[in-house]
Amino acid sequence: MGLGVLLGKSLPGLVSAVREMEFGAASHINVPIAVLIWLMIYPMMLKVDFASVLGVGKRPEGLLITLFVNWLVKPFSMALLGWLFFKRLFLPLIGAPLADQYIAGVIILAAAPCTAMVFVWSYLTDGDPAYTLVQVSLNDLIMLFAFAPIVTLLVSGASALTVPFIVLLYAVILFIVIPLAAGSLTRVWLVRARGLEWFEKTFLPALHPISILALLTTLVIVFAFQADNLTNRFFHVILIAVPILIQVYFNSWLVYGLMRRFRAPHNVAAPGALIGASNFFELAVATAIALFGAESGAALATVVGVLVEVPVMLSVCSFCNRTRHWFPQAA
Repeated sequence: MGLGVLLGKSLPGLVSAVREMEFGAASHINVPIAVLIWLMIYPMMLKVDFASVLGVGKRPEGLLITLFVNWLVKPFSMALLGWLFFKRLFLPLIGAPLADQYIAGVIILAAAPCTAMVFVWSYLTDGDPAYTLVQVSLNDLIMLFAFAPIVTLLVSGASALTVPFIVLLYAVILFIVIPLAAGSLTRVWLVRARGLEWFEKTFLPALHPISILALLTTLVIVFAFQADNLTNRFFHVILIAVPILIQVYFNSWLVYGLMRRFRAPHNVAAPGALIGASNFFELAVATAIALFGAESGAALATVVGVLVEVPVMLSVCSFCNRTRHWFPQAA
């Protein structure tokens, strides 16, 4: 993040040239970002085993709670908080045009449940990896159909912006459908050809460095694109972080509380809370850039989500670990 800001401030010509590399005139879909996100998401999608969804009926309560909060609470609560803070409380400080942009950014962020980093958060809380995989797999399936309509509905309803649905649909196809399909087909083909053990212990580890390098490079480029906004509008960054923080803690505690109420085991409750709190920021940033441009307020809002995610999620992990005794032991 720091390197990206430094590059953006010290080499503005280079950053501008990279920013202008798009798929067609005025498409706003940046070629380097698209390629990097593909390299980052594809290895993640290889881990998704949709066959594991069939066994979810054994413990449906945790999954139902996670899906309820992710899709029926999270995007709508973020739209409400965005409207309250940006269109009411912070409006005199930021102005109406930026208020609309920031609302759009936080809605895009909230409408994309976490896909990759949640495996890290689950590991830190001793979560059930198989159950976490099921939760992520179902979220990915729902995202295929729900992400674009929800973003279109909420952005249009909470701001004066009109979301070009076709551009949003292209973003979903490019950043979700294609890598998910490619990952699923590759997984089936390689498992049949070489076996599950080779796939999990040889093939996936070989791709891991590529995914990490793509993630780090994406962060560098995204923060380079937003260097001027982050430095010249630092006060705005703080303002944007306020509703994001409230929403993250609200949703994580809501999931965690419902899990406790319905007596889910801790190794299901903790990953569920973390999925409810974190976001698929790679998709959110790419979508905001595709819709509104790399220097837009919407893109800045999604980048602020990246800034706050790691420390916030670590705090949620810590809370879950300290309250393990609240839950029954896993069967």
